[in-house]
Amino acid sequence: MTSYQHILVGLDLTPECPDILHKAAILAQACGARLSVAHVIEPLTFAYGGDMPIDLSEVQDQLQIKAEQELLRLIKNADCPIEQEHVLVGQPATELHHLAKQINADLIAVGSHGRKGFALLLGSTCNSVLHGASCDVLAIRVERQEE
Repeated sequence: MTSYQHILVGLDLTPECPDILHKAAILAQACGARLSVAHVIEPLTFAYGGDMPIDLSEVQDQLQIKAEQELLRLIKNADCPIEQEHVLVGQPATELHHLAKQINADLIAVGSHGRKGFALLLGSTCNSVLHGASCDVLAIRVERQEE
């Protein structure tokens, strides 16, 4: 078995992201792998089903700018060099699957918040990434930080 060559880290920009990125960076350094990061913004039309009679494109653009700024802040404080950063719009698991193929990532690392009860029944991004991935998926367990 060969070691990983390119690790894609999916980040949701929650307070736990630095821990997820740190663990992925340790793995990347141990394997001599390249490290890329991505954040996926769900379109506002997903949330509102397109039923709102107003143009949400300006709000969507602002969300993308804010996400890009936050991702750059995380990268600046990363423990190892980040080869690429991506802010995508779409369904998170689908976009991570497509991006992993596009950049030839052989591992997708995502945070797992260990949801229980009703949230577990609804599924999670981590679970969605696992199913349908064409490469290995690493779930990095994190505890929700109190805000």
